[in-house]
Amino acid sequence: MTSAMSDTLRAARDGDAEAMEAMVRENSGLIWSVARRFFGRGAEPDDLYQLGCVGFIKAVRGFDDAFGTQFSTYAVPKISGEIRRFLRDDGPVKVSRGLKERSQLVKTARTELEQKLGREPALSELSERTGLSPEDIAACEIATAPSESLQRETGEDGFTLEQVLGDYAQEEKLVEQVSLREAIGKLPPRERSVIALRYFRAMTQSDAARILGVSQVQVSRLEKRAVEHLREELN
Repeated sequence: MTSAMSDTLRAARDGDAEAMEAMVRENSGLIWSVARRFFGRGAEPDDLYQLGCVGFIKAVRGFDDAFGTQFSTYAVPKISGEIRRFLRDDGPVKVSRGLKERSQLVKTARTELEQKLGREPALSELSERTGLSPEDIAACEIATAPSESLQRETGEDGFTLEQVLGDYAQEEKLVEQVSLREAIGKLPPRERSVIALRYFRAMTQSDAARILGVSQVQVSRLEKRAVEHLREELN
């Protein structure tokens, strides 16, 4: 380990967020090399990498020069341990085959209805077309959305869900929000639908209101309650 690397590691261990980001960025190859060992076990590669990042960050925080070993030697079992625990416990980020199939069904139905109606279909119309409840449709949107959805700006506000929720655990700032997705799954059905439309489909409150069949004021209230519930769950 070079002197500069050692200084960065020490700063990251002591709580410097920029140093931690640098450590994750500079060691992404190491994290990927460990994550690849677990490919083909039912989890997406990107999810394995994100879990590996969590293990890596824990290694940074727990490393001590007095261990008499290189940091990478210490980090590897921490990275693999985090991934193994997830695979063993069937953690929240894993998307089942059934959920993926329902998501594809919703996607196909939305495309067909958009072409037929010339507009974004309402949840009630999607529900009738697919036979799924509005709550199941919202769950499909969230569970199978790409990682960048969490940083996607909403329609008229220019806010991301991460920005709205504010300052939470450092691991969750640096990697895909595994805990956030789990927390969204615990929301009441209507609130989950609003979050799905506003932050995963980047709709305005007015558009979300039209899809849900409620007023824009109701959407605003539902969104506010949902964000409050998520903050409570993540704190």
